[in-house]
Amino acid sequence: NSRATCLLAQLEKINVDSASGESDSARYVTAKILHLVQSQEKTKKEMTSKGSTGIEVILSTLEVKSFHFCGYGFIKVLHFIIMECGGRRASVLVTKGGTQILLQLLLTASKDSPPNEELMVLLHTLLAKIGPKDKKIGVKARINGVLNISLNLVKHNLQNHRLALPCLQVLRVYSTNSVNAVSLGKNGVVELMFKIIGPFSKRNTSLMKVALDTLAALLKSKTNARRAVDRGYVQVLLTIYVDWHRHDSRHRYMLIRKGVLQCIKSVTNIKLGRKAFIDANGMKILYNTSQECLAVRTLDPLVNTSSLIMRKCFPKNRLPLPTIKSAFHFQLPVIPAGGPVAQLYNLPPDVDDVVDESDDNDDAETESEIETEIDDDKDQHFKNDDIETDISKLKPRQELGRPIEELKMYEQFFPELSENFQEWNLVSKEPKPFVPDANLSGPIVVPTASEE
Repeated sequence: NSRATCLLAQLEKINVDSASGESDSARYVTAKILHLVQSQEKTKKEMTSKGSTGIEVILSTLEVKSFHFCGYGFIKVLHFIIMECGGRRASVLVTKGGTQILLQLLLTASKDSPPNEELMVLLHTLLAKIGPKDKKIGVKARINGVLNISLNLVKHNLQNHRLALPCLQVLRVYSTNSVNAVSLGKNGVVELMFKIIGPFSKRNTSLMKVALDTLAALLKSKTNARRAVDRGYVQVLLTIYVDWHRHDSRHRYMLIRKGVLQCIKSVTNIKLGRKAFIDANGMKILYNTSQECLAVRTLDPLVNTSSLIMRKCFPKNRLPLPTIKSAFHFQLPVIPAGGPVAQLYNLPPDVDDVVDESDDNDDAETESEIETEIDDDKDQHFKNDDIETDISKLKPRQELGRPIEELKMYEQFFPELSENFQEWNLVSKEPKPFVPDANLSGPIVVPTASEE
């Protein structure tokens, strides 16, 4: 019978009724609930308790189109609850259908000219918070047609970091879906991310960190990776990484440096990206920077990521290797003058004699990338065929050296393996009485109660 419970009951009644004074009543109830949640800790706990229906009532109110005028107040209530209580309430909001409602509100609010900046900040902050809890948010956003809303807001508000930051966080959530990544890439999101991350500047590092994470997710798409290679962005990424490596002498921005490496790692998943990386002298750059990072223990993630990139991009050669690339030299007894081995020996040291055919079917993969719905990270689908997963095959089979019939002759030597020596009566749960053997000689002594 608290004040918040009464207001929620009154709000439910307003949702059902359609009286003429519903607008004033709804606006009054909205203001009172927001005031109680912000001012009283007891009300906030009551709204977020396990059995409370506060979030359900607010979401049901936001679904009613006639209450769009009071939607701003309820969004502030949800924003305060979610940001204060963390992930537990975010999961509740997702299970109650809050993602779909917020996306619809975002679509409706974007039609205003100009859109309400405060409302856009609140909506994007909520979507960025509940996005990781909803695995289908990318599909829902595309179906509702709100993918380009956040992108256009970033394009027109590059200097307004208060609005651009939550929009970038939402784009980062959208980009985990490969179909969304391709769609956003066609609308110029890759070029937009490079405007944010470069040139080097230590201002608004939080915005740059989110932009790098978004770009790394976008470049996992081969279509976007080819677009970045065609525009020469591999060289730009290496230049940005070198600038941060030189200026970050106290290693305060290790996450930004790692974000740049993640973008390079994503773009080198394709053959064109690896070739552009080699042409941009990326091997030497990452090797030299890694050598300088070895002395600092906290920079091990940078060294590990750089090593993965270099191993992936290093030219592949067949054995035997007579060049300086190999630590071992294999001598063959007979080498025909016109044979393939002699031709390999005559190749220059910098020639990659193994043809990279990994991206020969790029066109087919591009079409399937658009048609196929993949919500999870593609790296999770890679499996090693050499690993046996059948447990029955992994268990060694124990086979007897002799058949069972021949082993029965040894039962008399090991009676404990075949006879039942149970000492307890399973029915009465009491020990069986002692029965003396007639073959035993000598008196039988029965202990008295005192001796027991």
